[in-house]
Amino acid sequence: MQPPTCLPYEAVAAARGERFVPEAFASLWATGTLQGLGRPSIAIVGTRAATPYGKRLARSFAAELGVAGCSIVSGLALGIDAAAHAGALDADAPTIGILGGGHDAFFPRRNAALAERIIERGGAVLSPYPPEREAKPWQFLERNAVVAALSDAIVVIEAPARSGALNTAGWAAGRIPVFAVPGDVDRAHVAGCHALIRDGAILARCAQDVLDDLRLSQPGCADGKKQTRRLEFDDEVQRRIAGMLSCGELGVEEIAAACAAPAAAVFAALSLMEIGGVIEALPGRRYVLR
Repeated sequence: MQPPTCLPYEAVAAARGERFVPEAFASLWATGTLQGLGRPSIAIVGTRAATPYGKRLARSFAAELGVAGCSIVSGLALGIDAAAHAGALDADAPTIGILGGGHDAFFPRRNAALAERIIERGGAVLSPYPPEREAKPWQFLERNAVVAALSDAIVVIEAPARSGALNTAGWAAGRIPVFAVPGDVDRAHVAGCHALIRDGAILARCAQDVLDDLRLSQPGCADGKKQTRRLEFDDEVQRRIAGMLSCGELGVEEIAAACAAPAAAVFAALSLMEIGGVIEALPGRRYVLR
């Protein structure tokens, strides 16, 4: 990673155009380009101990928002953060990572390669701390204020009752919209999301809910549904099916007609996705994302 440059608050605020930036920092150390901050910037945050389902959600939310012209902001942590950055890269959209320590003491090391990809693809890695500063637990709470300051909205995916993601939402509350993705009511992994919804956060079932509420257009949509989306699937047909199911259930005939693939390939993909727990079969030969 190239040596970071120290940018004053004014320079970072200018990259955001006319949009208000709270003075959550005096300066930021930056590697990469801040051009992505000129777009609508959506933070996607959640637990480090994310489930495979939560990671898929974060990646698909980020990819769809990226296709719609947004940049994705997150904390470059393991779990939901890393999946959100990866989703933005899937969509060739800029993504901005905010560290809880200095660039030279990069943490977590497992995401160093991801940070390099972010920079190479036109994004940035930022930190409110000088390059040599080691990451400390309390610094991540301060980092969360920067994530909120650089965002136009926050989306929380898989946050337990005690979560840094809820701290990020707290920094955003009353200034920008906070969205929360629900889950099963008895799952501890999403207890924080349900608490946010109870307290007034906007329920988001899919990326289109976020785009609709923020009045952002999404190219390639018909009737409010995204037709293609890139996810963690090696098979292109599975990617297409997941994209079509991202905002609601569909019948097998609708999926086959829109998938632009042989019927045998569509049925095989549906079977594999059902076996893998990605989708659920409903009565009437209809399917929905789990």
